[in-house]
Amino acid sequence: MSTTKRENWGSLRKLPSGRWQVRYPAPGGKTYTARTEDDKPLTFTTKTDAREWLARMHTTIARGQWESPTAAAKRRAAEAVAQQAKSIPFDVYAQEWLQKIRTEPSRSGRKRAASTIRSYKGKIDGYLVPEFGGQLVRAIDEEAVRKLTVRLDAIPSVLNTKAEYNGVTRPVLVVLEMILRQAARDGIIPKMPDIKTPAQRPVRYDADHDPGDDVAEPEQVEALYKATPEPWGIMVMLAAWCQLRRGEALGLQRRDIEWHDDGTATLHVRRQLNANTGDYSDPKSDAGKRSMSVPKIMRARLKEHLRLYVDEARKAPVVPAIVKGNAPLSSTSWYGHWAEARDAVFDLPHRFRYHDLRHTGLTIFAQEGATLAELMRRGGHADIKVVLRYQHATMSRDRELAERMSDTATARIQAAKKAKQGRAAGSK
Repeated sequence: MSTTKRENWGSLRKLPSGRWQVRYPAPGGKTYTARTEDDKPLTFTTKTDAREWLARMHTTIARGQWESPTAAAKRRAAEAVAQQAKSIPFDVYAQEWLQKIRTEPSRSGRKRAASTIRSYKGKIDGYLVPEFGGQLVRAIDEEAVRKLTVRLDAIPSVLNTKAEYNGVTRPVLVVLEMILRQAARDGIIPKMPDIKTPAQRPVRYDADHDPGDDVAEPEQVEALYKATPEPWGIMVMLAAWCQLRRGEALGLQRRDIEWHDDGTATLHVRRQLNANTGDYSDPKSDAGKRSMSVPKIMRARLKEHLRLYVDEARKAPVVPAIVKGNAPLSSTSWYGHWAEARDAVFDLPHRFRYHDLRHTGLTIFAQEGATLAELMRRGGHADIKVVLRYQHATMSRDRELAERMSDTATARIQAAKKAKQGRAAGSK
């Protein structure tokens, strides 16, 4: 049998077990029984203990500090999780971050490519975890980042031992910046430390290298085409004269080439062959999806290539691994063919890459008067900064046009002057 004792505020009840239960009126009129901090029933051994708890609760309510037992338990649990999160080691949080970005879209709304995730993981496993390891994320301050930067800068360049920059520091710090920015959003750190990310610097060449030196002459492009074994020589044409990236060229299918009644053709870039996965994927950006006219310098060769080496199926790869095969040539296999062809051509620019064939075509395109916007569309560039390298070519064309404009204007001025002199002489 239980008994209830009325107090000046609230009530006490002795339970059949002999323990005491407390009930009290909360703001809003609802009556509650005593609960523990994790929202479980709370009883007391003695009446005195029960009264003391009830008095403390009365004071809490009078001060306006009361919250329902359920809400208080949720708040404490969240605080405990937040406190635990603040004690997370860097290596654990970095892996959680990687898992998070595998599924969440980037700021552009697109899912990150597998190659991008793999690149981030390489920076984490190769540089950041060895540096910070089990150190707490909240302990990584500006001094720790400065020490990391010094060590990264000391790593020699693999591509060019004489280069002033190694191409490592910036991408590693960019990944660290992304991780710490997310940590600030998650409340693990109050704010992201100031990370001084160096500007992108040339690594493959020395600091005085002129990007114009990467451009091959048309006759060298022709020599590269002839030096490449069939059925893969068309790769040279696609890069130089259609300005395709390697993955875009390897990702082409028969259905992507549209022939017109007048003999011209349009090439549609709709996908790329991912070098990391070997599967088809979207181009590197929305700008990568584009259509372009196939220039006449390669149309006959492209038509002959399709006839001799490409299967009739609409989805047949334009650059097959074997003649009329159903699988595209892999990036690795292409590099082997490309290396042999490049070595067979005399006097190519130093360290000339397959990708540099794009620069050859776009430079000539610019010299013919293409605007920067037209260059961006043709090359599938999303950032105008990338195509500013062709500005010297467009400026050469601009100077030519400016001189022709000047000559035309001068001629008209002289003609008007002579006409005026003639009228004056006739009136005398």
